[in-house]
Amino acid sequence: MSTTPLDEHRQRNAAASADLLARVEESGVEFLYYQTVSLTGRVVGKVVPARHLARNLERGVNLHRTAMSDLQVDRFGNLLGGGTEAAEFTAMPDPETFAVLPWDTTVGRFFCRVYEPAHRAGVGGEALATDGRTHLRRAHEAFTEATGLRLRSGCEPEMTWTGPGMEVHVKPGSSSSYHIDCLEVMRPVFQRVIRYGQALGFDMIEGDYEDPGQLELNWLFDDCDVTADRLVTYRQICRQVARELGVTASFMPKPATGVMGNGCHHNLSLWRGDENVLADPDVTEMHLTETGRHAVGGILTHAAGMMALMGPTVNSYKRYWDAGQFAPSQINWGFDNKTCTVRLSANGRLEFKIPDASVNPYLSHAALLAAIRDGLDNAIDPGAPQSGSSYEGSPSKFEPLPLSLSDALDAFEADQIVQGSFPADLTGLYLDLKRDEWARFCGHITDWERDMYMEHLP
Repeated sequence: MSTTPLDEHRQRNAAASADLLARVEESGVEFLYYQTVSLTGRVVGKVVPARHLARNLERGVNLHRTAMSDLQVDRFGNLLGGGTEAAEFTAMPDPETFAVLPWDTTVGRFFCRVYEPAHRAGVGGEALATDGRTHLRRAHEAFTEATGLRLRSGCEPEMTWTGPGMEVHVKPGSSSSYHIDCLEVMRPVFQRVIRYGQALGFDMIEGDYEDPGQLELNWLFDDCDVTADRLVTYRQICRQVARELGVTASFMPKPATGVMGNGCHHNLSLWRGDENVLADPDVTEMHLTETGRHAVGGILTHAAGMMALMGPTVNSYKRYWDAGQFAPSQINWGFDNKTCTVRLSANGRLEFKIPDASVNPYLSHAALLAAIRDGLDNAIDPGAPQSGSSYEGSPSKFEPLPLSLSDALDAFEADQIVQGSFPADLTGLYLDLKRDEWARFCGHITDWERDMYMEHLP
């Protein structure tokens, strides 16, 4: 009888069981979240008393499979992702992800990998095709096996805080960016976020205040799948801090016109063991190795096809339309050029500026692995670096940046490297979710339309 991925996970859990049971008991945790992440980046799962941990290490927890699509119905009332009669899935905890929540130490959590239930004929015990987290783990392993490289990343999670006491004064024509007095306004926020992050194993390194209400706090880079888990955890931390302080924490990409949107730039490097192959250690001036150039070539070639994953909401594209606010407008690259899609921000580090604050990091990093792999395999030339501002209309050799969710979904469907790197069930469900989102928006009447047309005629 063949061994399934679910069987292998159970074996790993059994090997870790004794030490983990002791750790959990010693921690004083009474309740455990078993959580995974839906295709839209939402955290879903169950809570179980900690005394059942041994049982859950063997059996996991079961959820209806439409949890991976937020139990979302389309405009016609049809439940996306399988319907009401669809089989459940089994979520198995990853022992290494156990953590105690610092805001309530009676509660702990695990991230889970998701599988078809063992009893399903033909597919029982296989990885659930619509689980982006498990897919990223497997995609990264396959990338390393093929190239000998690991993708490491660090994210810049810009976000907006609003509520009582969050207001700041900005002189007309000026900016609140980097103003220490604005950071002082946010002191209760950043203190709690940083402390909670450190308690959960983040190496918090720096942060700044940007546009009104916009705060960015960073932590040290790591393997891309570890960074993805940390970004999801960071969002949970921020929501908890907002609850405690009576304010709102939002990862909406473009919360207001005329101010900078909330990006989530992905800072990327490629490692062979302890060597960063994007940089030559003997060269001090800003440069990019041949391997690095090919990686950039792959990213730029597939930037349009990746847009629907990097800017996954209707609102995402307002960030790219509001020109001059440090969001990319063309698909290009440059040396320390903040207007480019890919910026060589330091030797050995590429800053990919398209992803926004609503990004699902498991999908974004898996797409980047596919794009980089294509660039390396085919020695794709990224062309000359951009000189000067990209906002001045200089031509690009690559396809134009899609400027609506609908156009981005078309580009995603047309890119066989990016789309083909995901399971068909995942891309099909993602497209269903996002096509429905676009259709709902197209049929929705906005305040802008009322202001423009309600009393325009005669």
